[in-house]
Amino acid sequence: MQTVIQKQTLSQRLLIWFEGFDGPLATAVLLLAGAGLLIMFSSGYDHGTRFVDHARNMLIAAVIMFAAAQIPPQRWMSLAVPLYTFGVLLLIAVAIFGITKKGARRWVNVGVIIQPSEILKIAMPLMLAWWFQKREGQLRPLDFAVAAVLLALPVGLILKQPDLGTAMLVLSAGLSVIFFAGLSWRLIVPPMLLGLVGIVLLVVFEPTLCADGVNWQVLHEYQRQRICTLLDPTRDPLGKGFHIIQGMIAIGAGGFWGKGFMQGTQTHLEFIPERTTDFIFAAFSEEFGLFGNVLLISGFLFLVYRGLMIALDAPTLFTRLLAGSVTMIFFTYAFVNMGMVSGILPVVGVPLPFISYGGTAMVTLGLGLGILMSVAKAKRLVQT
Repeated sequence: MQTVIQKQTLSQRLLIWFEGFDGPLATAVLLLAGAGLLIMFSSGYDHGTRFVDHARNMLIAAVIMFAAAQIPPQRWMSLAVPLYTFGVLLLIAVAIFGITKKGARRWVNVGVIIQPSEILKIAMPLMLAWWFQKREGQLRPLDFAVAAVLLALPVGLILKQPDLGTAMLVLSAGLSVIFFAGLSWRLIVPPMLLGLVGIVLLVVFEPTLCADGVNWQVLHEYQRQRICTLLDPTRDPLGKGFHIIQGMIAIGAGGFWGKGFMQGTQTHLEFIPERTTDFIFAAFSEEFGLFGNVLLISGFLFLVYRGLMIALDAPTLFTRLLAGSVTMIFFTYAFVNMGMVSGILPVVGVPLPFISYGGTAMVTLGLGLGILMSVAKAKRLVQT
């Protein structure tokens, strides 16, 4: 009796590499990427090679996502401590002999010039998810205190650079892991109430606190100026308030249906600053209006929903915490960017995922998507 071995075809061999990909998540990302290419063509058509470079960055991010999706969660877990340690050491190196540009020391030369804070966007949730996985079933208040210290160290070093936007993203990623790990609401509500009271006091005493010559001690001067500009952009309409004012004008000018593709006057007359990067949402709003914004926001909400569903179905505590925190990174990016362009949050230099131009952020997002795909793949392997 002869054994017949059927050789796999090329398409069957290639299909194996895509078996773990989550279809709904991939669809949401493709639609958002398509919207990003569309508005980048419009806002950046007279801005050098921005459109071509943006498409190239997307392809690089796609390759990174594909590669990261092939790495099993157990391997990601083994990389948590080395990656976190490496990232923190690089942040210390930045503080000691980093490269200073435009008053900020955020880069270090290790043969190539890198920005170590970007590493912590992924290393931070990896490290905290590893920490709580090791203590699964026996979590104590001390474990949450240690997690807070692990989070505070890189965030403090990033704030010192100074880089408020990246520090906010790393802090958000870390706090989401701590929250999903089971932090008691008794410890969550008091800081939230304290923050709310602080915002109310800031609004009430804004004329005094934002007067010239006032020093807030705990914040850099540029950070104080951003908050004061948010509260009253008309204080310096041609200077620090120009970004917010022009962004809000462009959003309002779009109306319900928008002015149409390539028809945004605020965009193409160059009233919108950074129209291909941080303020690209204003350009999108002007050309596609409220209707386009609803579709765009729906796309981001679906991406977040799908990411949380992947986290909910993940097979281990580590994968649940990691997938949940990576998903919240996408939420924070989108919420902060849209909020600052709309004038409800300070301008902190956070890009809009898949829409804004920027190679480093696109690579980070691609890596995050790859991790989500890896968790989804692990879930399917456990089910089969």
